[in-house]
Amino acid sequence: MDFRTELSAFLRSRRARLRPEDLGVRPFGGRRRVPGLRREELADLAGVSVDYYVRLEQGRTHNVSDNVLDAVARALRLDEAERAHLGHLTRALHHPASTPPLPQTVRTGVRVLLTALGEVPAYVLGRRLDVLGANPAARALFTDVDALPPGQRNVAWLTFLDPAVRGLYADREAWEETARGTVAALRVDLGRHPCDDRLCELLGELSVRSEDFRTLWAEHHVGEHAHGVERLRHPTAGVLTLRRETLRLPGQDGQSLVTYAAEQDTPSQLALATLTASQRAGTPKRALSLDSSTV
Repeated sequence: MDFRTELSAFLRSRRARLRPEDLGVRPFGGRRRVPGLRREELADLAGVSVDYYVRLEQGRTHNVSDNVLDAVARALRLDEAERAHLGHLTRALHHPASTPPLPQTVRTGVRVLLTALGEVPAYVLGRRLDVLGANPAARALFTDVDALPPGQRNVAWLTFLDPAVRGLYADREAWEETARGTVAALRVDLGRHPCDDRLCELLGELSVRSEDFRTLWAEHHVGEHAHGVERLRHPTAGVLTLRRETLRLPGQDGQSLVTYAAEQDTPSQLALATLTASQRAGTPKRALSLDSSTV
């Protein structure tokens, strides 16, 4: 992964979404060839020299202070996740990790919790959005990860490259909302783990095989895909409206517990209960496994 190119593209994309008139900035003269703020305008807002900002955007600066990054982030109106990503990129560019990430394992207590959640579909996500384990309700709702090679046991891979998973979403809009959040979360992970070769391999495969992924990746969205409403059309349970929540697991190297809950006394709650009951009676062909403990 070329982090100089990544940093440059990220900063250019953030400049492009801003207009001088919206920020009270007097535009520099001349015809504007690209949308958004010019480098000169942004440097003025951030209180740094134009030359320094140009070198920062091109990845040619060393030991950039947090004060400078904070000033640039304020000028670009970055949110918390974007500011953190900017810091990750500058560190990855000049101080790359010396060793790859360790294998991912799910501790016993988390596995017990997954099972105890009963009719609430839940799974554990690790780095690069790998699925590390899931409960019976999630097995009924999603897909048979164990039947896939390890590199495909991944939410992003399934979202963009598995037609059956993509077909679970109620319509194109529902799928795009989830896909955009998935890409934003992958970009966060890339900044946090620049030495993760498997993540880079995943990004390469998605870029080659999915035009939708290439389009969304080029937008440089950054953020945690933490919560939202999922609108699904399951082949057995029918239409489902589920609230997705993501909970960080302490002491687990960035792992998260993702749950999908239906509101009380709704058709979706009844449908989930029926789906879970049918799963107990006989495991569906497409099911998430709880045995993917090390990836």
